Amino acid sequence: MASLLNALMTKPTRFSLALKIALLGGAVAFNSAAFADEIKTGITPATDASQVPAAAKLRKDTVVAGISEPQGIFNPYFFVNGWDENVTNVIFSRLIDWDSHGNLVPGLAESWTVSPDGKTYTIKLRPNLTFSDGSALSAEDIAFTLSVLYDPKYDGDIDITQANILGGAEYKAGTADSVSGLKVIDPLTIQVTTTQPGATTLSKIGGPVLSKAYYGKEYQRGNLDYLRTLHGKPLGNGPYVYEKYIPGQEIRFHANTHFYRGTPPTARFIYRITNPSTNFQLFQTGETDYDAFTSRPDDIEQLQLLGFANINLYGSSDYSEVEFNVRRPALQDVKVRQALIYGLDRQKLIDVVYQGYGKVAIEPIAPISWAYNPEGVNPYKYDKAQAEKLLDEAGWKPGPDGIRVKDGKRLELTLLASKKVLNDALIPIAKENWKQIGVVLKPQVVDFNALMAQRKSGNYDLASFSTSTLNDPHDGVWDFYSTEAKESGYNNPQVDKLIDAGNAELDVEKRKPIYHQLYKVLADDPPVILLGYRQILSASSARVTGFKPDIYNGLTGSLPDVKIVK
Repeated sequence: MASLLNALMTKPTRFSLALKIALLGGAVAFNSAAFADEIKTGITPATDASQVPAAAKLRKDTVVAGISEPQGIFNPYFFVNGWDENVTNVIFSRLIDWDSHGNLVPGLAESWTVSPDGKTYTIKLRPNLTFSDGSALSAEDIAFTLSVLYDPKYDGDIDITQANILGGAEYKAGTADSVSGLKVIDPLTIQVTTTQPGATTLSKIGGPVLSKAYYGKEYQRGNLDYLRTLHGKPLGNGPYVYEKYIPGQEIRFHANTHFYRGTPPTARFIYRITNPSTNFQLFQTGETDYDAFTSRPDDIEQLQLLGFANINLYGSSDYSEVEFNVRRPALQDVKVRQALIYGLDRQKLIDVVYQGYGKVAIEPIAPISWAYNPEGVNPYKYDKAQAEKLLDEAGWKPGPDGIRVKDGKRLELTLLASKKVLNDALIPIAKENWKQIGVVLKPQVVDFNALMAQRKSGNYDLASFSTSTLNDPHDGVWDFYSTEAKESGYNNPQVDKLIDAGNAELDVEKRKPIYHQLYKVLADDPPVILLGYRQILSASSARVTGFKPDIYNGLTGSLPDVKIVK
């Protein structure tokens, strides 16, 4: 038994996805208990810390975590890649943070007040804050940061217009020299006045703070050229200071001695670039101290066999999807989009990938959210006959080879997908399912940065990806707003109206029915194929303590507390 255990620990065995798909045949649910000892949500401590690899023990002052495919834009307001966000979270602190339950809590801001009408926010900074170079952080820096977000040349993913700051639209349009709703009361106090209340306003204005002295050098409205040159030379105020990015290998940091919570106990931190085919081996051999894995029994079992792994399992707030490019003629027809959803066996996909640790998505919000409502929304259960009926009604008739044709054109669709476990299963399942209803799928597997670039160019029919962490239900639907859906071209005035209404209402109980109605409209006129919700599986080595990743903060929320066990 001991020799077998050692063999498993040195050379883990995995079923291939192709074999799992073949074994499944149909939509047969996995019994997770058959693959691994059942673990509970939360942290399951390591069983044998003596098994920590020698390579890990040699790192006396450095902790290494895995990351995938950063692009190198290390500014919290300009990245388009979620892994770049993971990097900026190490370098920058937020004004207002989230706790592990999604509640807003003080960060750089010591406190804040909101006027009775919900339109004016007064934010008080902690005293003696500095950036990592020792320069003072003040309310002027907050005003500068929010002004940049209203700059007409700003093209990042943060849409500050949702905060409705007074004078922001005028500054963006060039009819004002400053944003009138931003008032610096004193070095520690800023007042932000808005034109209307907003459920997400505080989180929007409470983000990371850019140094005006560093990023605002020579800044003039409409000119962000200098600021962009600093994407690879970030100056922040978070727990760690950026040192170096070696593309394809790693990103290096050292502890920030000016961090407002005190110098982190671990002197150095490294993000090691990994992928699903290498991350377990790197963790197993001690080359990484922390990484995320696919939530499925065989991955859990392998981690358990290591002995030195602290295993953390928790529900995610994101969802995976396949986006429709509704600018494509075939996909402009809602019946074609609906047919593609009915014609995809998503239950089989989730069974294959997560094997009991995932669930088919039916709404653009995860079940952990108060806005989730499984009642009253079309779940689009796999129904080949319904898919064929809808395609018939849309005028797509089977040709001699079974592939549907309309106006002389075959129904052939390209799918942009990055290399990851979910897509490894999605592509063969979708190809086979859709072939059976007369649709040809042409997958294009590219790295994530290339996927985002091609998506931006509009040269695609379908694109597979997952959302970032969703702290509010508004975050899960904002990409469907007509002005935001630039790549996909999705435009539904009723959706816009409901998104606005959901964000304008502050009372959660009154917001619920708005989002429930919105989810129904999105189901009837789908902008995406919702794929799945997942549980997040991560592991940290017993050589370190303090890693307590959660739904809202990931690993970076606990990074300032991570210590190496002596």
